[in-house]
Amino acid sequence: MSPLATSLVVFGCVFGGSLVGIALRGVLPEHHLSAETKDVVRAAMALVSTMSALVLGLLVASAKGTYDTQRDELTSLSANVTLLDRVLGRYGPEAAPARGLLKEAVADTLAHISQGAGAVATPTVRSQSIYDEVLGLAPQSDLQRALKSEAQSLMLTIARTRALMLAQSRNTLSFTLLAVVVFWLTVNFVSFGLYAKPNATATAALFLAAVSVAGALLLILEMDRPYSGLIHISDAPLRDALERLGH
Repeated sequence: MSPLATSLVVFGCVFGGSLVGIALRGVLPEHHLSAETKDVVRAAMALVSTMSALVLGLLVASAKGTYDTQRDELTSLSANVTLLDRVLGRYGPEAAPARGLLKEAVADTLAHISQGAGAVATPTVRSQSIYDEVLGLAPQSDLQRALKSEAQSLMLTIARTRALMLAQSRNTLSFTLLAVVVFWLTVNFVSFGLYAKPNATATAALFLAAVSVAGALLLILEMDRPYSGLIHISDAPLRDALERLGH
């Protein structure tokens, strides 16, 4: 289910809970709505509200951490690709095939991002060919030997970054945790509706609060999928790197 569809379901649960509370107010006996009962319910709901706020804060922090990590790794990958191309260019014409394959691999990665499939895919024949081309270089001078060694080191760094990004590409948000938070919030809104006098102002306030809750969860879900959706990582660093390759 997409983040937008999930947030709409959450909105339905939360706002529906407030409507259930308003409906219950009309059928419950009067002594269930006494001041003493209201104080007990409010104290219990204060505990649930606190737990909901804490868990929501943790979910936002976790999703933001995932988003920032992926963004930083994409920037690092772009910088290392640019540096590798410069090292190969300095090596000489013998490294031209490797530079061509590198440019094609970066173009493939950009296409992968534009499809919302993440920053990296599993290693391809082209990426393996880049390694083979560099390893097959035969240095004729100390400078070329140093440049080949630097290129090998950069390739290992790029491969390590790609492997890390691939391992982190899966969604990290727990469905069980999300379901528990939505349940807590729904219970909260039932209590809000239960002790709210049914009028347009109260209903509008509950509606806006439900929209805000659904928006918060949409934000969490979007940041947990940083390469697709409404909030996605910019491919500008890698696009800039592609423009510099081969020059």
